[in-house]
Amino acid sequence: MDMLNISRYAFITAFFLYCLGFIFYMIAFGGKKWRNRDPELHMKRWGKIAFIISVLGFACHSIYFFTRWAGAGHVPTSNMYEFMAFLALVIMLVFIIITAIYRSFILGLFTLPLIIIIVAYASVFPHEVQPLIPALKSVWLGIHVTMAALGSAFFAVGSVAGFMYLLRVIDFQGESKRDKRMQRWLEVTIYFVVVVVAFIGTVFLFRGIGYEAEFLQRNEIAAAERQASISEHTVIYKMPPIFKPYNSEVVHIDSFLGLKSAVFETPVWMKGVDAARKWNTVVWSFLSGSLLYGIIRLLLRKPIGAVLHPSLQRIDPKHLDEISYRAIALGFPVYTLGALIFAMIWASIAWGRFWAWDPKEVWALITWLFYSAYLHLRLSRSWYGLRSAWLSVIGYIVVMFTLIGINLIIAGLHSYAGV
Repeated sequence: MDMLNISRYAFITAFFLYCLGFIFYMIAFGGKKWRNRDPELHMKRWGKIAFIISVLGFACHSIYFFTRWAGAGHVPTSNMYEFMAFLALVIMLVFIIITAIYRSFILGLFTLPLIIIIVAYASVFPHEVQPLIPALKSVWLGIHVTMAALGSAFFAVGSVAGFMYLLRVIDFQGESKRDKRMQRWLEVTIYFVVVVVAFIGTVFLFRGIGYEAEFLQRNEIAAAERQASISEHTVIYKMPPIFKPYNSEVVHIDSFLGLKSAVFETPVWMKGVDAARKWNTVVWSFLSGSLLYGIIRLLLRKPIGAVLHPSLQRIDPKHLDEISYRAIALGFPVYTLGALIFAMIWASIAWGRFWAWDPKEVWALITWLFYSAYLHLRLSRSWYGLRSAWLSVIGYIVVMFTLIGINLIIAGLHSYAGV
Protein backbone atom coordinates (compact mmCIF):
# COMPACT_ATOMS: atom_id res chain seq x y z
CA MET A 1 0.00 0.00 0.00
CA ASP A 2 1.46 3.36 -1.02
CA MET A 3 1.55 6.49 1.12
CA LEU A 4 -1.45 8.12 -0.53
CA ASN A 5 -3.67 5.12 0.17
CA ILE A 6 -2.50 5.05 3.79
CA SER A 7 -3.27 8.75 3.95
CA ARG A 8 -6.79 8.26 2.60
CA TYR A 9 -7.66 5.47 5.05
CA ALA A 10 -6.18 7.41 7.97
CA PHE A 11 -8.33 10.42 7.05
CA ILE A 12 -11.49 8.31 6.94
CA THR A 13 -10.60 6.69 10.27
CA ALA A 14 -10.02 10.10 11.83
CA PHE A 15 -13.45 11.25 10.66
CA PHE A 16 -15.23 8.31 12.26
CA LEU A 17 -13.25 8.67 15.48
CA TYR A 18 -14.23 12.33 15.65
CA CYS A 19 -17.87 11.32 15.18
CA LEU A 20 -17.55 8.71 17.93
CA GLY A 21 -15.87 11.23 20.20
CA PHE A 22 -18.74 13.65 19.64
CA ILE A 23 -21.26 10.96 20.59
CA PHE A 24 -19.44 10.43 23.87
CA TYR A 25 -19.36 14.18 24.49
CA MET A 26 -23.13 14.23 24.04
CA ILE A 27 -23.40 11.41 26.59
CA ALA A 28 -21.13 13.34 28.95
CA PHE A 29 -23.19 16.52 28.83
CA GLY A 30 -26.62 15.19 27.91
CA GLY A 31 -26.74 12.27 30.32
CA LYS A 32 -25.90 14.15 33.51
CA LYS A 33 -29.39 13.55 34.89
CA TRP A 34 -29.29 9.78 34.57
CA ARG A 35 -30.68 8.08 37.63
CA ASN A 36 -28.29 7.56 40.55
CA ARG A 37 -25.45 9.36 38.80
CA ASP A 38 -23.40 12.19 40.24
CA PRO A 39 -23.60 14.80 37.42
CA GLU A 40 -20.04 16.04 37.90
CA LEU A 41 -18.57 12.55 38.09
CA HIS A 42 -20.61 11.47 35.08
CA MET A 43 -19.42 14.44 33.01
CA LYS A 44 -15.76 13.93 33.92
CA ARG A 45 -15.82 10.18 33.28
CA TRP A 46 -17.54 10.30 29.90
CA GLY A 47 -15.81 13.53 28.96
CA LYS A 48 -12.44 11.88 29.51
CA ILE A 49 -13.44 8.93 27.31
CA ALA A 50 -14.63 11.34 24.62
CA PHE A 51 -11.37 13.29 24.82
CA ILE A 52 -9.25 10.14 24.50
CA ILE A 53 -11.21 9.04 21.42
CA SER A 54 -10.81 12.52 19.95
CA VAL A 55 -7.04 12.39 20.53
CA LEU A 56 -6.95 9.04 18.72
CA GLY A 57 -8.77 10.75 15.86
CA PHE A 58 -6.13 13.47 15.91
CA ALA A 59 -3.40 10.82 15.74
CA CYS A 60 -5.00 9.29 12.64
CA HIS A 61 -5.48 12.76 11.19
CA SER A 62 -1.77 13.44 11.73
CA ILE A 63 -0.91 10.18 9.97
CA TYR A 64 -3.03 11.38 7.04
CA PHE A 65 -1.12 14.66 6.90
CA PHE A 66 2.40 13.25 7.01
CA THR A 67 1.75 10.30 4.69
CA ARG A 68 0.10 12.58 2.14
CA TRP A 69 3.08 14.91 2.45
CA ALA A 70 5.41 11.98 1.76
CA GLY A 71 3.27 10.72 -1.12
CA ALA A 72 2.73 14.11 -2.75
CA GLY A 73 6.24 15.41 -2.26
CA HIS A 74 5.08 18.76 -0.90
CA VAL A 75 3.20 20.15 2.10
CA PRO A 76 -0.45 19.11 1.56
CA THR A 77 -2.04 22.55 1.72
CA SER A 78 -2.11 23.47 -1.97
CA ASN A 79 -5.79 22.92 -2.80
CA MET A 80 -9.14 23.18 -1.08
CA TYR A 81 -9.27 19.54 0.01
CA GLU A 82 -5.82 19.64 1.56
CA PHE A 83 -6.25 23.03 3.15
CA MET A 84 -9.59 22.28 4.81
CA ALA A 85 -8.26 18.92 6.04
CA PHE A 86 -5.25 20.71 7.51
CA LEU A 87 -7.46 23.39 9.07
CA ALA A 88 -9.47 20.68 10.84
CA LEU A 89 -6.21 19.10 12.01
CA VAL A 90 -4.87 22.28 13.60
CA ILE A 91 -8.26 23.13 15.16
CA MET A 92 -8.09 19.74 16.84
CA LEU A 93 -4.52 20.47 17.93
CA VAL A 94 -5.55 23.78 19.48
CA PHE A 95 -8.53 22.11 21.16
CA ILE A 96 -6.20 19.53 22.73
CA ILE A 97 -3.85 22.28 23.94
CA ILE A 98 -6.66 24.37 25.43
CA THR A 99 -8.20 21.31 27.07
CA ALA A 100 -4.84 20.36 28.58
CA ILE A 101 -4.30 23.89 29.91
CA TYR A 102 -7.73 24.33 31.48
CA ARG A 103 -8.30 20.70 32.48
CA SER A 104 -11.84 20.91 31.18
CA PHE A 105 -13.68 18.92 28.52
CA ILE A 106 -16.47 21.42 27.97
CA LEU A 107 -15.27 22.65 24.57
CA GLY A 108 -15.48 19.21 22.99
CA LEU A 109 -19.26 19.29 22.77
CA PHE A 110 -19.09 22.03 20.13
CA THR A 111 -15.52 21.85 18.83
CA LEU A 112 -15.91 18.26 17.59
CA PRO A 113 -18.97 19.11 15.45
CA LEU A 114 -17.03 22.00 13.90
CA ILE A 115 -14.13 19.68 13.06
CA ILE A 116 -16.51 17.04 11.67
CA ILE A 117 -18.18 19.64 9.45
CA ILE A 118 -14.83 20.91 8.14
CA VAL A 119 -13.57 17.37 7.45
CA ALA A 120 -16.81 16.56 5.64
CA TYR A 121 -16.54 19.82 3.70
CA ALA A 122 -12.98 18.94 2.68
CA SER A 123 -14.25 15.61 1.35
CA VAL A 124 -16.50 17.47 -1.10
CA PHE A 125 -13.46 18.48 -3.16
CA PRO A 126 -11.28 16.31 -5.44
CA HIS A 127 -8.79 14.20 -3.46
CA GLU A 128 -6.20 13.73 -6.18
CA VAL A 129 -2.71 15.08 -5.67
CA GLN A 130 -2.23 17.92 -8.11
CA PRO A 131 1.11 19.14 -9.49
CA LEU A 132 2.11 22.51 -8.12
CA ILE A 133 2.17 25.52 -10.39
CA PRO A 134 5.45 27.49 -10.28
CA ALA A 135 4.11 30.09 -7.82
CA LEU A 136 3.40 27.35 -5.28
CA LYS A 137 6.83 25.73 -5.47
CA SER A 138 8.22 27.65 -2.55
CA VAL A 139 9.04 26.89 1.06
CA TRP A 140 7.06 29.99 1.90
CA LEU A 141 3.88 28.24 0.76
CA GLY A 142 4.08 25.82 3.66
CA ILE A 143 5.09 28.51 6.14
CA HIS A 144 2.43 31.01 5.05
CA VAL A 145 -0.49 28.59 4.78
CA THR A 146 0.24 26.52 7.88
CA MET A 147 0.74 29.57 10.08
CA ALA A 148 -2.40 31.24 8.72
CA ALA A 149 -4.37 28.04 9.33
CA LEU A 150 -2.97 27.70 12.85
CA GLY A 151 -3.96 31.27 13.67
CA SER A 152 -7.42 30.59 12.23
CA ALA A 153 -7.62 27.46 14.39
CA PHE A 154 -7.10 29.49 17.56
CA PHE A 155 -9.81 31.87 16.35
CA ALA A 156 -12.08 28.86 15.76
CA VAL A 157 -11.70 27.57 19.32
CA GLY A 158 -12.22 31.09 20.63
CA SER A 159 -15.37 31.34 18.56
CA VAL A 160 -16.64 27.99 19.86
CA ALA A 161 -16.13 29.16 23.45
CA GLY A 162 -17.87 32.44 22.62
CA PHE A 163 -20.78 30.61 21.03
CA MET A 164 -21.11 28.38 24.09
CA TYR A 165 -21.06 31.49 26.27
CA LEU A 166 -23.98 32.93 24.32
CA LEU A 167 -25.92 29.68 24.63
CA ARG A 168 -25.20 29.68 28.35
CA VAL A 169 -26.15 33.24 29.27
CA ILE A 170 -28.90 34.23 26.85
CA ASP A 171 -32.29 34.02 28.55
CA PHE A 172 -34.47 31.94 26.23
CA GLN A 173 -37.46 32.53 28.49
CA GLY A 174 -37.02 36.29 28.48
CA GLU A 175 -39.65 38.48 26.87
CA SER A 176 -37.81 41.80 26.78
CA LYS A 177 -36.74 43.35 23.48
CA ARG A 178 -33.11 42.74 24.35
CA ASP A 179 -33.71 39.07 25.14
CA LYS A 180 -35.70 38.57 21.95
CA ARG A 181 -33.00 40.25 19.89
CA MET A 182 -30.30 38.05 21.40
CA GLN A 183 -32.38 34.92 20.84
CA ARG A 184 -33.04 35.89 17.23
CA TRP A 185 -29.42 36.60 16.32
CA LEU A 186 -28.16 33.44 17.98
CA GLU A 187 -30.73 31.45 16.04
CA VAL A 188 -29.56 33.13 12.82
CA THR A 189 -26.02 31.97 13.64
CA ILE A 190 -27.27 28.42 14.15
CA TYR A 191 -29.20 28.64 10.89
CA PHE A 192 -25.99 29.33 8.96
CA VAL A 193 -24.35 26.32 10.59
CA VAL A 194 -27.29 24.21 9.42
CA VAL A 195 -26.86 25.64 5.90
CA VAL A 196 -23.25 24.43 5.83
CA VAL A 197 -24.29 20.97 7.01
CA ALA A 198 -27.04 20.86 4.39
CA PHE A 199 -24.59 21.93 1.69
CA ILE A 200 -22.31 19.01 2.50
CA GLY A 201 -25.23 16.60 2.52
CA THR A 202 -26.56 17.97 -0.77
CA VAL A 203 -23.19 17.60 -2.47
CA PHE A 204 -22.89 13.97 -1.39
CA LEU A 205 -26.50 13.29 -2.42
CA PHE A 206 -26.00 14.47 -5.99
CA ARG A 207 -22.59 12.86 -6.15
CA GLY A 208 -24.17 9.60 -5.06
CA ILE A 209 -26.79 9.67 -7.81
CA GLY A 210 -24.19 10.75 -10.37
CA TYR A 211 -25.97 13.94 -11.40
CA GLU A 212 -24.40 16.05 -14.14
CA ALA A 213 -25.31 19.00 -16.34
CA GLU A 214 -23.11 20.49 -19.05
CA PHE A 215 -23.19 23.96 -20.61
CA LEU A 216 -21.22 25.64 -23.35
CA GLN A 217 -20.44 29.21 -22.31
CA ARG A 218 -19.32 31.95 -24.67
CA ASN A 219 -17.24 34.86 -23.42
CA GLU A 220 -16.40 37.96 -25.38
CA ILE A 221 -12.75 38.95 -25.09
CA ALA A 222 -11.90 42.56 -25.80
CA ALA A 223 -9.14 43.10 -28.33
CA ALA A 224 -6.96 46.03 -29.24
CA GLU A 225 -8.81 46.27 -32.54
CA ARG A 226 -12.48 47.09 -32.77
CA GLN A 227 -13.51 43.51 -33.33
CA ALA A 228 -13.59 41.34 -30.20
CA SER A 229 -12.96 37.61 -30.16
CA ILE A 230 -15.24 34.96 -28.70
CA SER A 231 -13.98 32.17 -26.47
CA GLU A 232 -15.94 29.04 -25.60
CA HIS A 233 -15.53 26.69 -22.69
CA THR A 234 -17.51 23.93 -21.04
CA VAL A 235 -19.00 24.31 -17.57
CA ILE A 236 -20.01 21.11 -15.78
CA TYR A 237 -22.48 21.16 -12.90
CA LYS A 238 -22.79 18.43 -10.28
CA MET A 239 -26.07 19.87 -8.98
CA PRO A 240 -29.26 20.71 -10.89
CA PRO A 241 -28.80 24.12 -12.54
CA ILE A 242 -31.07 26.64 -10.87
CA PHE A 243 -28.70 29.26 -12.30
CA LYS A 244 -26.99 28.52 -15.60
CA PRO A 245 -23.82 30.29 -16.81
CA TYR A 246 -24.27 33.68 -18.42
CA ASN A 247 -24.51 33.55 -22.21
CA SER A 248 -24.50 29.76 -22.43
CA GLU A 249 -26.42 26.96 -24.05
CA VAL A 250 -27.28 23.51 -22.79
CA VAL A 251 -25.18 20.56 -23.91
CA HIS A 252 -26.70 18.00 -21.55
CA ILE A 253 -28.83 18.07 -18.39
CA ASP A 254 -29.85 15.10 -16.27
CA SER A 255 -33.45 15.35 -15.17
CA PHE A 256 -34.10 15.87 -11.45
CA LEU A 257 -37.63 16.12 -10.04
CA GLY A 258 -38.82 17.28 -13.43
CA LEU A 259 -36.16 20.01 -13.70
CA LYS A 260 -34.79 19.72 -17.24
CA SER A 261 -33.54 23.25 -17.77
CA ALA A 262 -32.07 26.09 -15.74
CA VAL A 263 -34.51 28.47 -14.08
CA PHE A 264 -32.33 31.60 -14.09
CA GLU A 265 -29.17 32.93 -15.69
CA THR A 266 -26.21 33.94 -13.54
CA PRO A 267 -25.63 37.73 -13.47
CA VAL A 268 -22.91 38.87 -15.83
CA TRP A 269 -21.04 40.71 -13.06
CA MET A 270 -20.14 37.48 -11.24
CA LYS A 271 -16.59 37.05 -12.50
CA GLY A 272 -15.12 34.37 -10.23
CA VAL A 273 -13.61 31.13 -11.50
CA ASP A 274 -16.63 28.98 -12.47
CA ALA A 275 -18.75 31.69 -10.85
CA ALA A 276 -22.03 30.36 -12.24
CA ARG A 277 -21.47 26.85 -10.93
CA LYS A 278 -20.37 28.15 -7.55
CA TRP A 279 -23.31 30.53 -7.30
CA ASN A 280 -25.63 27.66 -8.15
CA THR A 281 -24.02 25.70 -5.31
CA VAL A 282 -24.58 28.59 -2.89
CA VAL A 283 -28.25 28.77 -3.89
CA TRP A 284 -28.67 25.03 -3.39
CA SER A 285 -26.97 25.31 -0.01
CA PHE A 286 -29.45 27.89 1.23
CA LEU A 287 -32.44 26.04 -0.21
CA SER A 288 -31.45 22.73 1.35
CA GLY A 289 -30.30 24.46 4.54
CA SER A 290 -33.61 26.27 4.92
CA LEU A 291 -35.47 23.01 4.36
CA LEU A 292 -33.33 21.16 6.91
CA TYR A 293 -33.64 23.98 9.44
CA GLY A 294 -37.41 24.02 8.98
CA ILE A 295 -37.63 20.27 9.54
CA ILE A 296 -35.51 20.51 12.70
CA ARG A 297 -37.68 23.33 14.04
CA LEU A 298 -40.85 21.36 13.31
CA LEU A 299 -39.47 18.35 15.17
CA LEU A 300 -38.19 20.35 18.14
CA ARG A 301 -41.08 22.83 18.17
CA LYS A 302 -38.78 25.46 19.66
CA PRO A 303 -35.61 27.35 18.64
CA ILE A 304 -32.53 25.15 18.40
CA GLY A 305 -30.69 27.45 20.80
CA ALA A 306 -33.38 26.91 23.43
CA VAL A 307 -32.90 23.14 23.10
CA LEU A 308 -29.12 23.39 23.52
CA HIS A 309 -29.27 25.87 26.40
CA PRO A 310 -30.06 23.41 29.25
CA SER A 311 -26.99 21.25 28.51
CA LEU A 312 -24.72 24.15 29.50
CA GLN A 313 -26.43 25.20 32.72
CA ARG A 314 -23.75 23.79 35.01
CA ILE A 315 -20.90 25.49 33.14
CA ASP A 316 -19.39 28.70 34.50
CA PRO A 317 -19.81 31.39 31.79
CA LYS A 318 -16.76 33.28 33.07
CA HIS A 319 -14.70 30.19 32.31
CA LEU A 320 -15.96 30.18 28.72
CA ASP A 321 -15.31 33.91 28.39
CA GLU A 322 -11.70 33.48 29.51
CA ILE A 323 -11.08 30.53 27.16
CA SER A 324 -12.48 32.50 24.24
CA TYR A 325 -10.27 35.50 24.94
CA ARG A 326 -7.11 33.47 25.59
CA ALA A 327 -7.52 31.44 22.41
CA ILE A 328 -7.97 34.56 20.28
CA ALA A 329 -5.10 36.34 22.01
CA LEU A 330 -2.81 33.38 21.26
CA GLY A 331 -4.00 33.12 17.67
CA PHE A 332 -3.62 36.79 16.81
CA PRO A 333 0.21 36.94 16.54
CA VAL A 334 0.27 33.59 14.74
CA TYR A 335 -2.30 34.82 12.21
CA THR A 336 -0.40 38.09 11.82
CA LEU A 337 2.74 36.22 10.87
CA GLY A 338 1.09 33.63 8.64
CA ALA A 339 -1.69 35.51 6.86
CA LEU A 340 0.05 38.87 6.46
CA ILE A 341 3.83 38.97 6.95
CA PHE A 342 4.79 35.57 5.51
CA ALA A 343 2.10 35.96 2.85
CA MET A 344 3.68 39.21 1.68
CA ILE A 345 7.12 37.62 1.58
CA TRP A 346 5.76 34.77 -0.54
CA ALA A 347 3.89 37.23 -2.78
CA SER A 348 7.10 39.17 -3.37
CA ILE A 349 8.93 35.99 -4.38
CA ALA A 350 6.10 34.56 -6.52
CA TRP A 351 4.73 37.70 -8.18
CA GLY A 352 7.33 40.37 -7.59
CA ARG A 353 5.26 42.55 -5.25
CA PHE A 354 4.26 42.46 -1.60
CA TRP A 355 0.66 43.56 -2.07
CA ALA A 356 -1.74 43.67 -5.02
CA TRP A 357 -5.14 44.26 -3.37
CA ASP A 358 -6.20 40.77 -4.35
CA PRO A 359 -9.59 39.90 -2.72
CA LYS A 360 -8.02 37.23 -0.52
CA GLU A 361 -5.32 39.65 0.62
CA VAL A 362 -7.87 42.35 1.35
CA TRP A 363 -10.07 40.04 3.40
CA ALA A 364 -7.07 38.67 5.29
CA LEU A 365 -6.34 42.27 6.24
CA ILE A 366 -9.99 42.84 7.19
CA THR A 367 -9.83 39.76 9.41
CA TRP A 368 -6.66 41.04 11.06
CA LEU A 369 -8.22 44.48 11.62
CA PHE A 370 -11.34 42.88 13.11
CA TYR A 371 -9.38 40.87 15.66
CA SER A 372 -7.20 43.91 16.37
CA ALA A 373 -10.40 45.77 17.23
CA TYR A 374 -11.57 42.81 19.34
CA LEU A 375 -8.40 42.84 21.43
CA HIS A 376 -8.44 46.63 21.72
CA LEU A 377 -12.05 46.70 22.90
CA ARG A 378 -11.44 43.82 25.28
CA LEU A 379 -8.33 45.31 26.87
CA SER A 380 -9.03 49.04 26.68
CA ARG A 381 -12.82 49.25 26.81
CA SER A 382 -13.52 46.24 29.03
CA TRP A 383 -15.75 44.51 26.50
CA TYR A 384 -16.22 41.28 28.40
CA GLY A 385 -19.04 38.78 28.42
CA LEU A 386 -21.76 39.14 25.80
CA ARG A 387 -20.03 41.77 23.68
CA SER A 388 -16.80 39.81 23.57
CA ALA A 389 -18.64 36.56 22.78
CA TRP A 390 -20.55 38.11 19.89
CA LEU A 391 -17.35 39.56 18.46
CA SER A 392 -15.64 36.16 18.65
CA VAL A 393 -18.48 34.52 16.73
CA ILE A 394 -18.70 37.29 14.13
CA GLY A 395 -14.92 37.20 13.77
CA TYR A 396 -14.89 33.57 12.77
CA ILE A 397 -17.64 34.19 10.24
CA VAL A 398 -15.26 36.74 8.71
CA VAL A 399 -12.46 34.15 8.82
CA MET A 400 -14.53 31.53 7.01
CA PHE A 401 -15.64 34.04 4.40
CA THR A 402 -11.98 34.88 3.83
CA LEU A 403 -11.04 31.21 3.51
CA ILE A 404 -14.05 29.97 1.53
CA GLY A 405 -16.54 32.65 0.52
CA ILE A 406 -14.07 34.66 -1.54
CA ASN A 407 -13.53 31.68 -3.83
CA LEU A 408 -17.25 31.31 -4.45
CA ILE A 409 -18.02 34.82 -5.63
CA ILE A 410 -14.84 36.78 -6.43
CA ALA A 411 -11.99 36.07 -8.83
CA GLY A 412 -8.42 36.64 -7.74
CA LEU A 413 -4.84 35.44 -7.75
CA HIS A 414 -5.67 32.79 -5.15
CA SER A 415 -8.41 31.16 -7.25
CA TYR A 416 -6.00 28.68 -8.80
CA ALA A 417 -5.35 27.04 -5.47
CA GLY A 418 -8.96 26.81 -4.41
CA VAL A 419 -7.94 28.30 -1.07
